[in-house]
Amino acid sequence: MLPADTDARLRAAAFAYLDRATNVGLALVGQRELAAFSFDGTPVRLMATQQGIWKPKFLDAALSFRTVFTADPTKAPYEDEVGPDGYLRYKWRGIDSAHPDNKALRRAMALGLPLIWFRGVASAAYLPIYPVYLVDEESESRQFVVALDHESAQLREELPGEDEALRTYAERVVKTRLHQPLFRQRVLSAYANQCSICRLRHIRLLDAAHVLADSEGGAPVVTNGIAMCKIHHAAYDVDIFGISPDYKVGVRSDVLAEIDGPTLKHTLQEINGSTIQLPTRPAARPDRELLGARWQRFQAAS
Repeated sequence: MLPADTDARLRAAAFAYLDRATNVGLALVGQRELAAFSFDGTPVRLMATQQGIWKPKFLDAALSFRTVFTADPTKAPYEDEVGPDGYLRYKWRGIDSAHPDNKALRRAMALGLPLIWFRGVASAAYLPIYPVYLVDEESESRQFVVALDHESAQLREELPGEDEALRTYAERVVKTRLHQPLFRQRVLSAYANQCSICRLRHIRLLDAAHVLADSEGGAPVVTNGIAMCKIHHAAYDVDIFGISPDYKVGVRSDVLAEIDGPTLKHTLQEINGSTIQLPTRPAARPDRELLGARWQRFQAAS
């Protein structure tokens, strides 16, 4: 029998390891990084290699679960996973409630244990979201209800599921802890982790710029995103420059006429007329219709 604190110590060690592994700007892990984890001197796998749910043999409950990468960049990977209460859902393995993997998740839920959710961003590359908690099970839909932080899990116990404040809070957490990081990582991966304007490759200085913002009806999908460094992202957001449907950069005329230092000259003025660096996969390139709508706004600002 394992010491009573083994499970808690292992989960804490796994979270600390992922903190270190993802603290290099990429925030992504693959089987190579995960294979390097060990606990008390023994290698321990953090994610299953085949199935979606993982429970090490010496634990009583699941440690992690994963969602694989979808190659269709026009489809939001989470569009069918958010319930009316604002919480995410994760499907059972298969249809058998008594499958060992489903029982392992159910045990983690009963014990209130924190888990890791590995979300596929590219082939063999995952964004780890942790700690997450299973707070309910919907057997008729063969799925678990997932809270993305401890506060969401606690509120789920304290407030009725139809509470509007609960739903609003859960939606905000899902957006900030899952949707925004997923959008950034998917866009940067599509652009080979470089700014589409200046080719900067320092990942911590890169953002995923929306062509159309959420408030304008823009969806957090790859075709509505462009990888940019923070300077170019800020300039794009305030329409200092725009990108036409044929991927050409246009800089505002008043900015072109300004006389300032080398930053203005090399960072903004010299990109006028250039073509942005595009993803190698045509299906991941910016949607021309979205660019056209944004280009009209830029021309109006000019």
